[in-house]
Amino acid sequence: MNPAAPELLDAMLRLVRLLETPHDIAVLAPLAEREILYRLMNGEQAARLRQIATAESKLQQVNRAIGWIRRNYDKTFSIEALASEASMSPSALHQHFKAVTAMSPLQYQKQLRLQEARRLILGAALDAASAGFRVGYESPSQFSREYRRLFGAPPLRDVARLRGASALEMVGA
Repeated sequence: MNPAAPELLDAMLRLVRLLETPHDIAVLAPLAEREILYRLMNGEQAARLRQIATAESKLQQVNRAIGWIRRNYDKTFSIEALASEASMSPSALHQHFKAVTAMSPLQYQKQLRLQEARRLILGAALDAASAGFRVGYESPSQFSREYRRLFGAPPLRDVARLRGASALEMVGA
C-alpha cells in the first residue's frame, strides 16, 4: 500500500475542516469532493480503483437482471433479452450472474417460480396445476417433476408434510 499523495491529503483535510464552518459546506464540499475524486483517479492507485469500480458496476448490472427476473418470473425470456436489460453481453451476463447467485439466470427463474408456486399452494389453497400455470409453467408434469427435484417430494406430499409440521409446531407450542 502506498502512502497518499500530499495533494490528496490536503483536499481531504479541507473537506473535513468544513465541518467547522457549516455555512460553507453547501458551496465548498462539492468542490473538495470533486478534487478528491480527481486526485484518486489520477494517482498511483487509479488502475486499481477503476478495477474496483468496474467490478461494482458488473454487480449492479447483475442486480438489474435479478430485479427483472423477480418482477417477471412468470414470463418466458431469452438470455439475449435479459442481457440487453442488464446492458451486458449474454456470455458476460451468464458468467457474472453465476458468480453472484451460484446459478444460471434460468435456474434462478425456475427456483423463484417453484418457491412462489409452493407459497400459492400453501397460502392461497391453489391446486398444484393451477399454481404451476400461475407461475408460468405450461405443463403440469414438468412443473411436478421440477417441484419434486427442488423440494424432494411432489407438490401434494410436500404441502401435506409442511402443513403437518406446522400443526405439530402449533400443538407443541
